[in-house]
Amino acid sequence: MKLSLTALIAFFALNLSAQTLQQNIEKAYATFEQDPQFKYGTNSLTVLNAETGEVIFSKNGNTGLAPASTLKTITSATAYYLLGPEFTWKTSLGYSGQIKNGTLNGDLVLSGGGDPTLGSWRYEISKTELVMKKWVQAIREAGIKKVNGRILADDQLFGSQSLPSGWIWQDMGNYYGAGPNSLTWNENQFDLIFKPGNKVGDEVALVRTEPVMTYLKIINEVKTGSAGSGDNVYAYSSPYSNLVYLRGTYGIDLKKNISASVPDPAFDVAWRLRDTLMQLGISVEQPATSTRQLAAEKLGWQPANNTISAYTSPTLSQVVYWFNQKSINLYGEHLIKTLAWKQDKEITTAEGARVIKDFWSKKLNMDAASLNIIDGSGLSPGNRVTTMSMARILQSVKSEPWFKTYLESFPLYNNMKMKSGTINGALAYTGYQTSSSGVPLVFSFIVNNYNGSSTAVRQKMFQMLDVLK
Repeated sequence: MKLSLTALIAFFALNLSAQTLQQNIEKAYATFEQDPQFKYGTNSLTVLNAETGEVIFSKNGNTGLAPASTLKTITSATAYYLLGPEFTWKTSLGYSGQIKNGTLNGDLVLSGGGDPTLGSWRYEISKTELVMKKWVQAIREAGIKKVNGRILADDQLFGSQSLPSGWIWQDMGNYYGAGPNSLTWNENQFDLIFKPGNKVGDEVALVRTEPVMTYLKIINEVKTGSAGSGDNVYAYSSPYSNLVYLRGTYGIDLKKNISASVPDPAFDVAWRLRDTLMQLGISVEQPATSTRQLAAEKLGWQPANNTISAYTSPTLSQVVYWFNQKSINLYGEHLIKTLAWKQDKEITTAEGARVIKDFWSKKLNMDAASLNIIDGSGLSPGNRVTTMSMARILQSVKSEPWFKTYLESFPLYNNMKMKSGTINGALAYTGYQTSSSGVPLVFSFIVNNYNGSSTAVRQKMFQMLDVLK
């Protein structure tokens, strides 16, 4: 087929633009990697033509690096493929036993279906007060005025290991280190309200928690930091423990709530439902508990034989939007376990990671070893992913019907549509950009083991990425 003169001119102009872009990237990257902040580090940048997949530039593209939260782009893309943009999770409320004259001789049972959004403030339908109101109404409509048994949280689906292997002690007690639970509630976090002392070094007062957490023993060792020092508070707790240590410093001029993770979210939601019912005059004779607790104590229980309320989560595309926009680690861990579940694998993080690796190795003929994934969020410092594999995955989804909503989930940094990633010693960005000459690009950029200020590294990475504009 013959090309018109206009088409030929356009073709050669685009080719020339791509060559010039490649030269500009090579020059800028050569300067970037010589920076003293990267003397002992490893950096990688891969840039592909987003339409054709052609490699425009790649340095260390096949070196596995810690991707931090840019891993979320791979987890969410896999979820779109294997679960679908309209996928939802279900949570049900039912009861065991019989109702007689307004008294339930049995347990009220909340059965978790893996929903990461139940009780979340981010969606209109999932807010704590609305969900709790829905449950109370269902209990009343069932004619229950008294419960002789318990509020029982059925949290069996995701098993008892709530945190992925490889997460560190400093992370897991904080809101961003909240682990997944098949009966997650309010994103498995609560707020700490502090009042700093009068001078640096004074004890910081823990005024209250929101919501109240009276069943937790919170030991506050936080000290007042200097003006401008900000939030250096860390919560230390472990899954299923009722003991939380607060350590670090809180700036003397700071007015900010600190969020910590809930050690046992299934128990927490059961405890709150019981407390709500008691306040409304519906008595519950026995304390709240969970199937995990009963199993640990070798105690039996009866599953619900009647369902009185069913709740459906927001759609996967809505969840992915917040997952990437706000980098919610909890969502990534729910997604990776859900992937294992829906592929009929053992419902573990490790099996979910294997599902992701197997999927991309088959779809793109990719070496699974280039996706050394430990979790779904990127919080583990043990994750290793190559920029070439990440860029290839992002390039491959451009033709999918759900790509628009996937792209909308990417935040805007440096006036570029890209997902960021930050953990100790690692900074990363991955996303999409159209060059000034009209070349559509997809890129993955990872820096590991830099020294000095992360703010300075970030600005240098932005300057490097400006060449793609």
